[in-house]
Amino acid sequence: MRHTPIAILGGGIAGLGLALHLHRRGLPCEVFEAVPEVKELGVGITLLPHAMRELTALGLQDQLVAAGIENLESVFFTRHGQFIYSEPRGRHAGYPLPEVGIHRGRLHRILFEAALKALGPGRIHTDHRCAGVTQDEQGVTVAFTSGDGKQSHESVRAHIAIACDGVHSVVRKQYVPNDRLAFAGINTWRGVTRRPPILTGKSYLRVGSIHTGKMVIYPIVDNVDGQGNQLINWMAEIQGESLDMNDWNRKGDVNDVLPLFKDWHFDWLDVPELIRNADQILEYPMVDKDPIDQWTFGRVTLMGDAAHPMYPRGSNGSAQGLIDARTLAEVIEQDPNDLVGALKRYEAIRVPLAAQVVKTNREAPPDLINIRVEELSGDRPFRHIDDIISQDELRAISDNYKRIAGFSLDAVKA
Repeated sequence: MRHTPIAILGGGIAGLGLALHLHRRGLPCEVFEAVPEVKELGVGITLLPHAMRELTALGLQDQLVAAGIENLESVFFTRHGQFIYSEPRGRHAGYPLPEVGIHRGRLHRILFEAALKALGPGRIHTDHRCAGVTQDEQGVTVAFTSGDGKQSHESVRAHIAIACDGVHSVVRKQYVPNDRLAFAGINTWRGVTRRPPILTGKSYLRVGSIHTGKMVIYPIVDNVDGQGNQLINWMAEIQGESLDMNDWNRKGDVNDVLPLFKDWHFDWLDVPELIRNADQILEYPMVDKDPIDQWTFGRVTLMGDAAHPMYPRGSNGSAQGLIDARTLAEVIEQDPNDLVGALKRYEAIRVPLAAQVVKTNREAPPDLINIRVEELSGDRPFRHIDDIISQDELRAISDNYKRIAGFSLDAVKA
């Protein structure tokens, strides 16, 4: 049976971040990832300044900025295409770090290659899906299958195991058997489309609201074809009491999403055209889970989406997973001889903070600005946004979300 001091179960953003943090502190670990081969799959992600703070600490800032697009501004519009509010972002807003839009698969590849280089290929294991854990006073034993679940692999013995195995975590289900996904009737579709830059070419756009249809749009690759076109990431979402929950395992159908936005023809963007010309469309339900008070169970703890699945709003899931990783590495470094105690200290620090972000993403998301304006205007076009609400009031809504989510200017500078 293979032995390792720290077994990281899952090689996603949080798991690889933890491996790199531990390695930088001279703490040996191994990563066990379910997929047989890491490929650049998926769509886009925004790395907010608090996520970039964690990735910069791992020496990856320059590589990530080069692979993505640094956001200049965030702009809010109604579903009628009318301007609501804009603000500078990242370094343009005085942060010491950039805000970057990047292909999620490219981000994963950069982290994976950094971990391979740092730990060595003998400590990064693909095609290893966690099938469950057992533990005793001396350690924890992790059972594995192949990524498709059809074959068993040799079990691994570790002092502690960190479950970074995502929203459908096998380990979380083992210790929290009554755990359930929370679906509030919001379905989402995600796509990437090659087209000329929108507005500044570095603009992060939120258009409409979940009640009547909402789009989040931003670029993730510049000059993708050598002809000046960008790869534009978009996410469409809508809430309805009668909506069946979308399926993670099914490709999105343009005929499901296009009718929701068929009239969105603006002088600065033709949204139906953006949707029709997508390279690919994926569908997801917008789900999270109720926060739990316990992440640590003896020699096993949860991290990232396994610990705190949250609505994919404000790109906070990845940021919080990276903060988890750095926090755990720090508490282990403080006393490497008390790994079990470190897991409890990590839990005490992170559980209340992550729970607050989960609840905020449900109740006061970053697009609360759009929802508020829609309510005040009766969802009708207006002469000017100042007739509806002041820019100071809108700025206060935005600043409040940043404060709660942990990426206010003061928090990131500190």
